[in-house]
Amino acid sequence: MRIGFVGAGRMGRPMIERLVRAGHTVRAVARSADSRADLTGIGAEPVANVAEAARAADAVVVCVFTDDQVREVCLGGTLLRELPPQAVLIVHTTGSPATVAEIAAAAPGAAVVDAPVSGGPHNIATGELTVFLGGAEEAVRRARPVLRAYADPVLHVGPLGAGQRVKLVNNALFAAQIGLVADAIRLGGQLGVHEATLLAALPHASSSGRAVASVAGKGAVEDFRASVGQFLRKDVAVARALVTELGGDLGILDAAIDAGVPAE
Repeated sequence: MRIGFVGAGRMGRPMIERLVRAGHTVRAVARSADSRADLTGIGAEPVANVAEAARAADAVVVCVFTDDQVREVCLGGTLLRELPPQAVLIVHTTGSPATVAEIAAAAPGAAVVDAPVSGGPHNIATGELTVFLGGAEEAVRRARPVLRAYADPVLHVGPLGAGQRVKLVNNALFAAQIGLVADAIRLGGQLGVHEATLLAALPHASSSGRAVASVAGKGAVEDFRASVGQFLRKDVAVARALVTELGGDLGILDAAIDAGVPAE
């Protein structure tokens, strides 16, 4: 397939490498000489702008950091005008479900999927990234050959926007779990048990889970918070805004999130 790619960063760059290795032709936006050289080195074709990436593509992948950047790329420029009729637009960035709905409304008839991910570059490298995929059946069918290059499982969780909703729940729960781990470490300190001792023991016990294992892998709660705080804060902010808009609340997750990912 011919794939246009926007966002060759921490997550996007290893995705591009996997796509090339899978036999796809990838044109990726690169704005610096270093980025162009790096993309060329892994077998991709660097291009100067989003329109060039989208031209004649079978799929265009957007993997930028924030929801505002997605809006800038997809609604503020020429991407939707350049998107070929047969192409599918895959939005990996976690953000508001309203954003992908606006994108689809701005390009009637276009195949658009929201595809937020769970995992990191190490999961991409092994082809084991988790994708929460929202979209119509036909759009999902077109997206799967792209996603299979670096993701397994690819979970079709509902119509357009459903991927974002599932990811926001996931990240709210994960942030809250970090808060529980942080308070468990604090409890350990009150009982005279060192953090390193707890983090060596708890991953083998009934209290274990992804949050415990992830914190243990970093060796300390604060080190893990530092590594994921920037990503989780933006996603939690979106989840809080969405649930407030809907007249709901996060319940006991709210306080646990504050303990896990405190505001800067």
